[in-house]
Amino acid sequence: MPTETLKLVRKQYLVSPKNVIKLDRIAKKKGTSATAIVREAIDAYDPERLDAVGDTELMGLVSTKLKEAIHDTQMMRKKLSKTFKSLGIE
Repeated sequence: MPTETLKLVRKQYLVSPKNVIKLDRIAKKKGTSATAIVREAIDAYDPERLDAVGDTELMGLVSTKLKEAIHDTQMMRKKLSKTFKSLGIE
């Protein structure tokens, strides 16, 4: 977004120190200014698109993560069971 062709308005917004650190890190990584990152984020934000993601995609993600958590829990229970047996605790 070439800033020289835009009419810019100076505004002040309060953000957390954590957000400032994150913003500075992103800007440094991309080799641009924090202001440019804020502009890009505002341009990219589309609440209607977020609503359009839909329940199906969200539920698919939740389902995948839940299956991973269940699998990890089952594996850990097996390891704990073996450890308890080796220690004579059952």
